[in-house]
Amino acid sequence: MNRAALPYLAFAGCAAIWGSTFLAIRIGNDALPALWACTLRLVAAATALNLILIVTRQPWPKGDALKAAFWYGFLEFGVGLPLLYWGEKAVNSGLAAVVYAISPIVTMIGAKAFGMENWSLPRLGAGSFALMGVGMIFWQQIVGGGSPAGLLAITIAVVAAAVGAVLLKRGPRQSSIGANAVGTLVAVPPSLLATVVFERQHPVPVTTGQIFPIFYLAIASSVLAFGLFAWLFNHWRVTTVAFLGVIVPVIAVTLGALVRQESFARWELLGAVIVIVSVAIAIRLEASASEVK
Repeated sequence: MNRAALPYLAFAGCAAIWGSTFLAIRIGNDALPALWACTLRLVAAATALNLILIVTRQPWPKGDALKAAFWYGFLEFGVGLPLLYWGEKAVNSGLAAVVYAISPIVTMIGAKAFGMENWSLPRLGAGSFALMGVGMIFWQQIVGGGSPAGLLAITIAVVAAAVGAVLLKRGPRQSSIGANAVGTLVAVPPSLLATVVFERQHPVPVTTGQIFPIFYLAIASSVLAFGLFAWLFNHWRVTTVAFLGVIVPVIAVTLGALVRQESFARWELLGAVIVIVSVAIAIRLEASASEVK
């Protein structure tokens, strides 16, 4: 296989998995307290990732790499993930995915603030265009609104995740497994503290409806998708990787149509086309930059 195609496959794989995670979180929240479900997912993911490190004899990150992985994990998983789980108790999965569509813009601001990348008007335009397309898909949900507290929690989660991604990219190149092994482990204490403080019940998962979302999200999302996500930082600019935030809602809508027979309205199809074109532009800009290098 052409190695140049690997980042594109990683991007596609990550988007495909994350397209289902908002729905999976919503399903899991119906079976378990939200923050408790988040904590169990992090424990499962941290265990799996650190076992992979041991079996493959990969060392833990050290020095600046460990520092970057720590802050990435604390912000992405320790702050962002619990807030997303909690927010989805009051906000439906589609609207939560819409909020995540601001991630390319937030990431561009973060990359500029840390002196990692200069403003790119074509990239900024593609991000704004994509956000408009996502808005067209979910405009009815946006107009209908949702819980202000839930929307605020998810917005903070987006900002925390974007800053965490920028800090990981800012650090030295490192193993994606190592970065996520550290990141998920770092996130367990704050998530556990949150569930102890804010939730009264912490049942042991015993039913399929309780167990499946935890392990699906832990293995498919936290291990595989976040592994691809971190690996992409070694090959693409962080602002290009952030366009995952606008393609994921489109995949979520498509899955809804295929699995639950939810129909597309014309404006939703148009919005999906706008998002796909915007992401294609961003990826083409990345390819052009790579050719220049």
